[in-house]
Amino acid sequence: MNLEYKYWYFGSAVPHRICDDIIKYAQLQKEEQAITGNLTLNRDLTKNPITKDEIKTVKKKRDSNVVFMNEKWIYNETQPYIAMANKKAGWNFDWDWSETCQFTKYSKGQYYGWHSDSWEKPYEDKGPSTGKIRKLSVTVSLSDPSEYEGGGLEFDFRNLDPDKKPNIRKCNEILPKGSLVVFPSFMWHRVRPVTNGTRYSLVIWNLGHPFK
Repeated sequence: MNLEYKYWYFGSAVPHRICDDIIKYAQLQKEEQAITGNLTLNRDLTKNPITKDEIKTVKKKRDSNVVFMNEKWIYNETQPYIAMANKKAGWNFDWDWSETCQFTKYSKGQYYGWHSDSWEKPYEDKGPSTGKIRKLSVTVSLSDPSEYEGGGLEFDFRNLDPDKKPNIRKCNEILPKGSLVVFPSFMWHRVRPVTNGTRYSLVIWNLGHPFK
């Protein structure tokens, strides 16, 4: 897939008060250790719960704390930008459903290694996500960059490079509080370790039927 634009951003698009409200709301909820999607895809966690050994393995690749939120007022602030980015970047992906929002807290030493948000196998669970894959990812910076050090978002476009050569790009556009970055879910990216302070972000994955 030849993409002219690898990601699209909106600087300081989400008002600071909304960012603060999201953080306050998340802090009232119960945090959980972040895991990777391949552990939960089409898995009945009531019959096959995640083990301690699996958590240890995950933490070698991803270490953060998350809260999942499904609040309409959050979607109202973010969804219009996803539609605009999809059109302005020329991707024009078909999508019609958004997963539960993931609030992420990166404390000192926490990070997320190289990964993509999508996988080839569609969801099999019953509901609006059935038969669909992640197509568009959005991340929102909820923290002011003065509140933490490290924790940079980086992309590696090697999955679009037939020679598989590293092609790393620092996404500094995400730094201002309230900034929002939209990108195809198959794009490789990572969050560098936070070296001081705490970085808060919000992620939403948007689904559609598999590419043809």
